[in-house]
Amino acid sequence: MNAIDRPSSSPTDNLAAPLRGLPESERSLLIVDDDAPLCQRLARAMERRGFVVATADGVVAGIAAATEHPPAFAVVDLRLGDGSGLDIVSALRQARPGARIVMLTGYGNIATAVAAVKAGAIDYLPKPADADAVERALLAQENGAPEPPEDPMSADRVRWEHIQRVFELCDRNVSETARRLKMHRRTLQRILSKHAPRS
Repeated sequence: MNAIDRPSSSPTDNLAAPLRGLPESERSLLIVDDDAPLCQRLARAMERRGFVVATADGVVAGIAAATEHPPAFAVVDLRLGDGSGLDIVSALRQARPGARIVMLTGYGNIATAVAAVKAGAIDYLPKPADADAVERALLAQENGAPEPPEDPMSADRVRWEHIQRVFELCDRNVSETARRLKMHRRTLQRILSKHAPRS
């Protein structure tokens, strides 16, 4: 994927209700994710909802896009190949203080959620987040709580994500991960050998 792609905008009759009547600059959306297939799928889905989408694949490209053409909305992956998405959130907050930013991550926990909100994000969604959830978060009322998700992650998936995150933080050391999770090593190995729960 190119560092920044600018797909064409959708016709105005496809706009989500809160976007109707807004100029393109107020419908601009920057998506930053180094998972190219996911990034392009989300970009197409958000275009169909009326956003004018630009994409970037890393921190350097994301900061450049955020400062050169500060978008009204942004969806930023927390962990990128060249650094942290929090740096993009900070740059965007300086370039366009009113931007509405949603953080995406496959490594969800309370600490990173707090860091994302402190950096300026309005919401925090665990991957995989669908376009409907992203749209709801971006367009939620200023001081209102977002709607509960239609299809939240199951308890099994949340547990799996947590185990994977601790495993990565322990440099993929099974013994150390098992010790920190207070879990038997063989039990952990069985969990790690399975695919992620579907939901």
